[in-house]
Amino acid sequence: MAPWAGAELAALDPLRTLWLALAAAFLLALLLQLLPCGLLPGGALFQDLIRYGKTKSAGPPRPAVCRAFDVPKRYFSHFYIISVLWNGFLLWCLTQSLFLGAPFPNWLHSLLRILGAAQFQGGELALSAFLVLVFLWLHSLRRLFECFYVSVFSNAVIHVVQYCFGLAYYVLVGLTVLSQVPLDGRHVYIIGKNLVMQARWFHILGMLMFIWSSAHQYKCHVILGNLRKNKAGVVIHCNHRIPFGDWFEYVSSPNYLAELMIYISMAVTFGFHNLTWWLVVTYVFFSQALSAFLSHRFYKGKFVSYPRHRRAFLPFLF
Repeated sequence: MAPWAGAELAALDPLRTLWLALAAAFLLALLLQLLPCGLLPGGALFQDLIRYGKTKSAGPPRPAVCRAFDVPKRYFSHFYIISVLWNGFLLWCLTQSLFLGAPFPNWLHSLLRILGAAQFQGGELALSAFLVLVFLWLHSLRRLFECFYVSVFSNAVIHVVQYCFGLAYYVLVGLTVLSQVPLDGRHVYIIGKNLVMQARWFHILGMLMFIWSSAHQYKCHVILGNLRKNKAGVVIHCNHRIPFGDWFEYVSSPNYLAELMIYISMAVTFGFHNLTWWLVVTYVFFSQALSAFLSHRFYKGKFVSYPRHRRAFLPFLF
């Protein structure tokens, strides 16, 4: 097979196609929301599927058929339970293979092949995928902790389709990371004498970016949670108030911005060149931008005194 033909097949693998399609879908949804109000799609189901939590109340009236599929927003914790368990299992499999030479289970190897993982020697560093999977697991563990001990959930809801998508997302994103591991049959192929010899400057930069972004996201969630607590830390209401401090001084949804930065830190850890992961980042960008834009519109509509200098998602830009 000619080199260019192999490159075309690699570019069209199922994972890249799926992440590209998701990114395009959320870009389209965002562009539709940027249209003048009179031109916005009026479909109740469409609006219900792109809004969740507080932004549902700011949208068009919801018919009873839509409310029948509501799931409490506090079920967000289920996403991270699944992620901690599933991606923890994937991390365990990868660790066993890297350090003990154990092969991947047959079913997992077959699944990775179906998703487009290639059998190759060279290219991606095994250490990069290992670190990114560690970051993903730690991120999910922190978010699970925040759901239980930091965030204060009201009676806000999400659509059951959004709930199912969230569960599937964390399964898929872990498989995406694992599919980037260089394989030799069912074994991980390690370039060099050992894993430590693969350490590069971008691994350190990616780790520092991950810690920095995670710390800011945690601060933002603490600020949001404290808006519903008294000084003793007791929840006293579930109303919405204007948050201040940290990145809230620049954007309405800094927690979404931090989420994007966390995924960018993983792209850096992959060495900047991993196309599959940049497609994941593109999806995260448009999905978080859509949520941030709807939240920004909610805050501006609810609070007359809302700071005018704040942007929705990107400081000074959007």
